[in-house]
Amino acid sequence: MSETNDYTRYPSVVHMLDEAARLTPRTEALACGEERLDYEEYRRCVAGFARELTALGAAGERVAVVLGNSIDTCIALFGAHAAHAQAVPLNPLYTEHELRPLFADAQLHAVVYANEHAQRVEALADEFGIAHRFRIGDAHRRLTAWRDDAAAALPAPLPRADRLATLQYTGGTTGRSKGVNLLHGAVATNVLQREALLPTQRGDERLLCVMPLFHVYAASMCLHNMAHARATLVILPRYTPEAVFEALSRERITIFAGSPTLFTGLLNHPAFSREAFATLRVSYSGSAALPEELLRRWEKATGAPVLEGYGQSEAGPVVSFNPVHGVRKPGSVGVALPLTEVQIVDADTGSRMLGIGEKGEIVVRGPQLMRDYRNLPAATAEALRDGWLHTGDIGELDADGYLYVRDRKKEMAKVSGYNVFPREVEESLYRHPAVAEAAVVAVPDDYRGEAIRAYVALAPGASATPEALVEHCREQLAPYKVPARVVLVDALPKTVVGKIDKLRLREQARAQR
Repeated sequence: MSETNDYTRYPSVVHMLDEAARLTPRTEALACGEERLDYEEYRRCVAGFARELTALGAAGERVAVVLGNSIDTCIALFGAHAAHAQAVPLNPLYTEHELRPLFADAQLHAVVYANEHAQRVEALADEFGIAHRFRIGDAHRRLTAWRDDAAAALPAPLPRADRLATLQYTGGTTGRSKGVNLLHGAVATNVLQREALLPTQRGDERLLCVMPLFHVYAASMCLHNMAHARATLVILPRYTPEAVFEALSRERITIFAGSPTLFTGLLNHPAFSREAFATLRVSYSGSAALPEELLRRWEKATGAPVLEGYGQSEAGPVVSFNPVHGVRKPGSVGVALPLTEVQIVDADTGSRMLGIGEKGEIVVRGPQLMRDYRNLPAATAEALRDGWLHTGDIGELDADGYLYVRDRKKEMAKVSGYNVFPREVEESLYRHPAVAEAAVVAVPDDYRGEAIRAYVALAPGASATPEALVEHCREQLAPYKVPARVVLVDALPKTVVGKIDKLRLREQARAQR
């Protein structure tokens, strides 16, 4: 079998779930608290919900899923796919104001939502004339209703690779949230591409999902990953450090899918103990850049390696990863997945390819890329040029083909005519023993054009003055990279998916000029 055929052998993730139920029907598939489903029960529930959607004419339409982390969320997303509808995962914490433009853009046929979000969702459903509504909650209905229905069968045929699978809205931190159209084949192929660098042990993994399932990182690295592995997805409905430690121990977790914010919070929690990680084989890090010092601290504390990767919604989402077997380079997001090309081009025009060690915009080509942005032809043309996705991220490649992400293109600062990448300054701050978290932004400056401002949260019990942190940076960085000001804060603001909210920090910095 050729490489291409191997990585594209599943037309959709529904095919993966169907195969898991056929080959390992009694393997535990989903665990959320005391609630459990094996793969046969999982498939029955997906089949039952898919047939209900099909009867309502959902094929070819869009179905929003506004649910927190739960077994119902997994069933709803797979059910929409199996019904030949496009799943639209939305953040359940969004306000009515934040959800309205997404509802308007998606032109939804149906919406699945949790009971606690009913007031917001139903008001919008009324406004946009969405007739088909699934209110989920113990006092209403559950999508696990078909678990014992032996007659429940997936609608035939299963989805085709060239049909739309997911409408994934981007975070919208730099402007309007864009709807990324992902095809079934692209999503399924990306799972196998990732598997080539991060092989799972079929039927013998237990992955703890703390990240929100509406986010593309959790969908790819948790939900679809475990369906392919015919293994167990352990879902944490609400994050607390105590709940993570308890789940790690009780569920014998082998894979932890985290982010820099999660790692920092857990490491600094008084209940942290290495014993909770006794069965851990590996951690994944995604969603945001992982500081090298934090990577080392986490690996030392847990005894298991951290594999950092890179991706974005438009790229299906995974582009590169540090491999399980092979060289792992701290500070790097690894090598390109199979069938994936990564190049660096000049950030100004995007037309000139750069050499080894030169910083520029990261561009990507591969079968996992989005089809387009929904309803945004101009933005699609800007992002997809001659088959290459222009990511908007600044990075460089080393001689071994390892990718280093330096910053977002729009976050790069220009200080006295010099380019300054905030992540480089952040890495310097993280090397100070008193620093728990750091974020660097550019602020307008009448003399230098822009100046560097750092926001720092100290580790519990640690002490350091802003002046001492500036001096620490001065010892490691060129003068123009040193923060003009360091601001100590109790905690850095976060987005709903746990990333440091630099948009809010930039607004705050400009207001404090």
